[in-house]
Amino acid sequence: MTVFLGSKWKNMRFTYTEANLLPDHDTVNIQYNKFLDIFGEEGNLIVLAVKDSTLFTPEKFNAWNRLNRQLQALPETTLVMSTENLQTIKKNVEKQKFELKPLSKGTIKNQSQLDSITDKLFNKLPFYNKLLFNKEDRTLRSVVYMDKEIVNTSVRKDFIFNDFIPLIENFENETDLDVRTSGMPYIRTLNSQNIIDEISLFIIAALGVTSLIFFLFFRSFRATFISMVVVIFGVMWAFGILGLLNYKITVLTAIIPPLIIVIGIPNCIFLINKYQQEYQKHNNQAKALQRVISKVGNATLMTNATTAAGFATFIITESKLLKEFGIVASINILAIFLLSLTIIPIIYSFMAKPKTKHLKHLNSKWVEGFVSWLEHLVKNRRISVYIAAVMLLTASIIGIYKIRVSGSIIEDMPKSASFFKDIKFFEKEFDGIMPLEIMIDTKRKNGVMKLPTLRRMEELQKLIEETPHLSQPLSVVNLAKYIKQAFYNGNPKYYDLPTSQENSFILAYLKNGGVQGNVLSNFVGEDGQVARITTFMKDIGTDEMEKIEDDLKTKIDKLFPADRYTVTVTGKAYMFTKGTNYLINNLIVSLALAIFLISLLMAYMFRSFKMIIVSLIPNILPLLITGGMMGYLGIPLKPSTILVFSIAFGISVDDTIHFLAKYRQELKLNNWKIKKSVFAALRESGVSMFYTSIVLFFGFSVFMISSFGGTKALGGLVSFTLLFAMLSNLVLLPTLLLSLERSVANKKEFIEPNIDILTHDDEEDGDDDMEKEPENEPTKK
Repeated sequence: MTVFLGSKWKNMRFTYTEANLLPDHDTVNIQYNKFLDIFGEEGNLIVLAVKDSTLFTPEKFNAWNRLNRQLQALPETTLVMSTENLQTIKKNVEKQKFELKPLSKGTIKNQSQLDSITDKLFNKLPFYNKLLFNKEDRTLRSVVYMDKEIVNTSVRKDFIFNDFIPLIENFENETDLDVRTSGMPYIRTLNSQNIIDEISLFIIAALGVTSLIFFLFFRSFRATFISMVVVIFGVMWAFGILGLLNYKITVLTAIIPPLIIVIGIPNCIFLINKYQQEYQKHNNQAKALQRVISKVGNATLMTNATTAAGFATFIITESKLLKEFGIVASINILAIFLLSLTIIPIIYSFMAKPKTKHLKHLNSKWVEGFVSWLEHLVKNRRISVYIAAVMLLTASIIGIYKIRVSGSIIEDMPKSASFFKDIKFFEKEFDGIMPLEIMIDTKRKNGVMKLPTLRRMEELQKLIEETPHLSQPLSVVNLAKYIKQAFYNGNPKYYDLPTSQENSFILAYLKNGGVQGNVLSNFVGEDGQVARITTFMKDIGTDEMEKIEDDLKTKIDKLFPADRYTVTVTGKAYMFTKGTNYLINNLIVSLALAIFLISLLMAYMFRSFKMIIVSLIPNILPLLITGGMMGYLGIPLKPSTILVFSIAFGISVDDTIHFLAKYRQELKLNNWKIKKSVFAALRESGVSMFYTSIVLFFGFSVFMISSFGGTKALGGLVSFTLLFAMLSNLVLLPTLLLSLERSVANKKEFIEPNIDILTHDDEEDGDDDMEKEPENEPTKK
């Protein structure tokens, strides 16, 4: 099986597009795809900028122009807009047409020539302000348009790392200037590389941390080695299943291999701990292994099924990103169960019997001290436990109301990365880099170039300019203003929309050709019916985005009557915000489904409705506390942190299953004596629950070394939730059982379950024929 799945590794590939959180049939998705059909990929811009007064010297300015020529010569770029090839619109009176003329020709020879060029650039070409320069800070910028056909393919990565970055570094070394670089293709490439680099880091860290903790608990190299063999097989299968299903590696599926390590080790703990406990009891290796499979195997199946159910709830979201994550994670969790249950007993069956040193940890004094402390709390501090639970619940509910929502594309990106610092630079100098598009359909051919439409668009652009967090917009309106300025011999005072009278003269020039076909296609569809207004956003949250959207829509509804125009707000930044809202709206549904599915599993196991309610309370409380903590610490709800609740709930229920399984067994052995059974279950299950919870805590903490804010928050929140869930299951759950006593433990309510999931022997009088066979007869064994 491993060889087969290993052969599928060749199908693994990384995603080269942004995460689309919305389902394909969503209106926002449909509108965005319509925009792409008309104007093509909008996220194909890479921007370079230099903010340094020494740039405006002939030597360095010529080097800047030379860099832009080199970028233009690359086959992956379709256009580079820069001072090197900057075109100005000139009026040719003799031919009565507009012509495009370069701002400068050839190499700049002296400072006076350069001063003349820069004076014209900064003072007489308002069309290019905030596009190629910032007049106030004299920051110079170049815009590189990547080929739209390759911007979402693996070619983009080769271009960025092999051609683009070396050219920038050579220029910086040559001129001692600091080049700021940004734009969606550049950010996505470097961000993707960080994710790829972190996969191996997570796997190594998860293996190291979990194996160390495992060894500290068991004090056995061979037990640790066996566990590592199991989870390494699990990681190999995880990559193979990704390849088998032809799923791309995304920011979510990238964490599945280390996740399998973290979830697989607790399986190993329960199975090996049971094997050693059994062997210590009767020194019969074959019987011990048989009981591991028949008893703990069933319990481990149920615990892995509940964990898989927590992940599987993401399948219903209709978001491709989360659906693929849910499918691969749930399949791999069941796969790691299968690997644990087969590999561990098989390897142990070939190995020598456990020695005294291997069993020494079972009688560890500090573990006994921890269990005794738990017994003391449950026995003597029941009121205190309830008071603490109510206080935490109240504080958590208050904190939950403080949670904010974030739909920012770049919020989770590494804050220490140079490209993140460059993003902040462009936000300050050019008001953002996240594209926001407004598409205007006039519903008639050539309707865009009508003056009433242009004036309506100008009014909308004024609102965009006045809106915080949005950059100066660019559209056919800017081009029309520039053409009027050119008609008046380049006088910047006339950079304005033409009047009706002026329009007739200008149109006479435009009909003779020159600039219309070359430039207009970037702003207007082929038949002149649809126009676009492009602006860029700063890194803002969902709340701010919704305010901006409301303001824009109010203005749009007023300016563009619905019977004559169809106006759509779209763009990658807008899509991501809407996707975040979609996920949050589905959070309650997916979490409710997780609770429902796990309740069904509990019902199937325990056949008692009251037991289901009792078992859910100590597992829902940690989720509420985590939500409250997010509110108090300012951790927003976003695509990455939304995962926390379903994942943590699916895993935390495992402790409940192990505890209640042992509790049910003890009830039968102790003739339905509640207190005796509760404390026996606490002593018996507490050790394994403590071991596994500590492994899970430190295992998920591995994700906190990530440079991605979302992955870091996911690791920290899940770790905290699982640690508190352990305490809740070891303190609150037995306290509830003692308080409710007969109401949840009478024989009528506590029907014999469908699956026997006992964690220890309850059948000393006849477990199997092996018990009666002498240990020293190999043939009979």
